[in-house]
Amino acid sequence: MNAPLIRLGRAGSFALLLFLPLPIVVIGATSFAAAGYLRFPPGELSLRWYAEAATDPRWIEAFATSLAIAAVVAVLVTAIAFAGAYACHRLRPRWLPAFELAIMSPLFFPHAALGVALVNVLAMAGYLGTATGIVIAHVVCTLPFAWRPIVVALQRIDGEIVEAASLLGADERRIALGIALPLARSGLVTALLFSFIISFDEVTVTMFLTGPQVTTLPVQIYAFIQENASPVLAAISTATVVVTLLVVMLLERLIGLEFFVAHDPA
Repeated sequence: MNAPLIRLGRAGSFALLLFLPLPIVVIGATSFAAAGYLRFPPGELSLRWYAEAATDPRWIEAFATSLAIAAVVAVLVTAIAFAGAYACHRLRPRWLPAFELAIMSPLFFPHAALGVALVNVLAMAGYLGTATGIVIAHVVCTLPFAWRPIVVALQRIDGEIVEAASLLGADERRIALGIALPLARSGLVTALLFSFIISFDEVTVTMFLTGPQVTTLPVQIYAFIQENASPVLAAISTATVVVTLLVVMLLERLIGLEFFVAHDPA
């Protein structure tokens, strides 16, 4: 009786899986077009636009800036998330649900509103239009994505190991750095890589914070596309997608993605 509905659901799911990557496929094919405009099908193939992107100082500088900011943010937010998650895991304060809600709050607010709020805060601190200001903003935006896998990893640590270390005279610092840190490495790597990807691709909040001296690759792409629809944008976008895909594949290969989506143990 339900067989037609099941088949329809499967067909719809399959069609959705084919449709979702379609824009990426179109952009990837367009990036190899020899013509001086966006064209699909690409016709004659060429690496002209990849060569242009690799030799243009604007793109090189923006890419290097995004790479450096994402690396710093990934390390900082992973360290902050581990320190906070470990303290909450050990102390289990009564206000923990409210604290975790505050940690996750950047996911609930529109990034445009978050960008406006950060403009005011960073302007008062004197960091508006600087790389430091962008790093601070990205730490706020990526903290929820680092928090979750680290919390799950800490909850999977056998409590008897920690108790035995305490009985043998280990202080809290030794337990945190010598036991919890190594045993939670899977969650730490997951947090590190996810934070890097999100920071590298962040554009909405970053648009409010860039200045004449610093801009990131996504913001540079957004500014360039308003003036010129050159296929070089397709080449840069394709390269960015490939880098992101490689990082996700590395994460799945080394750790797996379950730390990001797993439920808390009962």
